[in-house]
Amino acid sequence: MSPEGATTRAPRSPRVTGAKTTLLYARPGIIVTVDRFTVGRVTFQVAELTHLRSTRGPHDRIAVRAVATSGAAIGGVGLLLGFSGGLQRLTAGAYLLLGAVLLVPALIAVAGDRWRPPPYELWGLYRGDGVLLFSTDDERQFGQVTRALVRAREMNRYGGWNEPLASVDPWRPSR
Repeated sequence: MSPEGATTRAPRSPRVTGAKTTLLYARPGIIVTVDRFTVGRVTFQVAELTHLRSTRGPHDRIAVRAVATSGAAIGGVGLLLGFSGGLQRLTAGAYLLLGAVLLVPALIAVAGDRWRPPPYELWGLYRGDGVLLFSTDDERQFGQVTRALVRAREMNRYGGWNEPLASVDPWRPSR
């Protein structure tokens, strides 16, 4: 305390902008405000983001390799049986077994997409360059981030208004 009885405080730095920043989405590593979109250490200006589109990323490499390997092996066995004349000597049960074996690549593909689904990706143009803005396996989080970013772009487009004028009820005189 100072001798006059008042406490002293460190001077605060003034805010750079007087505008209020509206937070639209915040989770660890992801922040969407009206002005900025931050993912990890990368920050994008919302006003400079255009042509947003969502896609699914590539399939898991291990699942793709497993499907290709099993398909090639089954195809090789089928060709070998076809050229050697072995298909003519097979019984009906063997044909059913071959039909079931032909489903193996499809089953591996379905299981691979179930266990390790392709990621959801949000792409856009930032300062004229195509950029991957956000990618995640969680469909719910992807939807929330995408909606927040679209809303930020709309708010930015309308000069910071929370909603466009078209959504406001018109004034009507009371009768």
